[in-house]
Amino acid sequence: MTSLFERYRLGNLTLPNRVVMAPMTRVRAAAGGLATPSMATYYAQRATAGLIVSEGVQPSLVGQSNPGTPGLHTDEQVDSWKPVTAAVHANGGRIFAQLMHGGRVSHPSTTGVQPVGPSAVPAVGDVFTPTGPQPAPVPRALEESEVPEHAGSYAEAARRAVAAGFDGVELHGANGYMISQFLSSNANLRTDSYGGSVANRIRFAVEAVTATADAVGAERTGIRLSPGGLFWGVEETEVRELYTALLTELARIGPAYVHLEATADEELLLELRRVWPGTLIMNPTVPMGPKQVDRDDADRWLGQGADLISFGRSFISNPDLVERLRTGLPIAPVDEADFYQGGDRGYLTYPAYQHSA
Repeated sequence: MTSLFERYRLGNLTLPNRVVMAPMTRVRAAAGGLATPSMATYYAQRATAGLIVSEGVQPSLVGQSNPGTPGLHTDEQVDSWKPVTAAVHANGGRIFAQLMHGGRVSHPSTTGVQPVGPSAVPAVGDVFTPTGPQPAPVPRALEESEVPEHAGSYAEAARRAVAAGFDGVELHGANGYMISQFLSSNANLRTDSYGGSVANRIRFAVEAVTATADAVGAERTGIRLSPGGLFWGVEETEVRELYTALLTELARIGPAYVHLEATADEELLLELRRVWPGTLIMNPTVPMGPKQVDRDDADRWLGQGADLISFGRSFISNPDLVERLRTGLPIAPVDEADFYQGGDRGYLTYPAYQHSA
């Protein structure tokens, strides 16, 4: 049986193990969407992961979802990320940037501009703003001629990511953000070539991945998906057909991996594993759900055909998670109050396991 601690070849990278640090928003960026020295320390502390996927990074100003998140759309942002990637590499790690266009999940008080989306349909719930949660605003529906620009924004950010020293990028196609909104049947009410049929609803995702692969290489491009997920009020009809069609198109492009969340029933997830011929990263639990991924989840999914397993919250409170999993050491609990509060407490203050004398 495949071991979580076996090496794995991903594109041009050799991963020392099959543990992936999942992308997690931590809202610790400086003004202007700049990465910070604390972020360099945070990611370097976790460099024993086979692969780190960074927090969501906005590919454009209008693509920013939350205040306090970093970007990759200015030269200053690129320069700010270089010490982060250098620190990870100095500690022997590998890191992809997750490119996250928030689409309708944003607010003018965060970005100074009206959010955009496939249709003028607001997200369900309150969005984060500099002054606290506020109801999600109605986004401006993109004109058909504008859509390729937003698909292309992932590619432009990917070029900047590589210039900043990242080993690759992951497009955030999950959890109700821009790509997910185009896949949706209730956030996307378009009647043009980007809406309606399954073939049209997957078009934005396919164009974004194609542009990114053309920009930096398919071996440096991944995508995260949440089949059937209900985040921010998105709904998807024809889920099986939708994701079968999407993965079939992605297979023609040949990205480095697909990163699936366990947002559908296991039967469908296993069917999608059979459809997708390339590397599969599996996150075996629903993001922010009651259960965190553990060693049993990882071993079970490796046995069912996943190649790599992503761990989220456990990496926050266990910078040495790989060693704890390897040796059966206790997994330290995480304090959710520290997730988004800013500062170094609950960010850099979780220690490696302390062995008693």
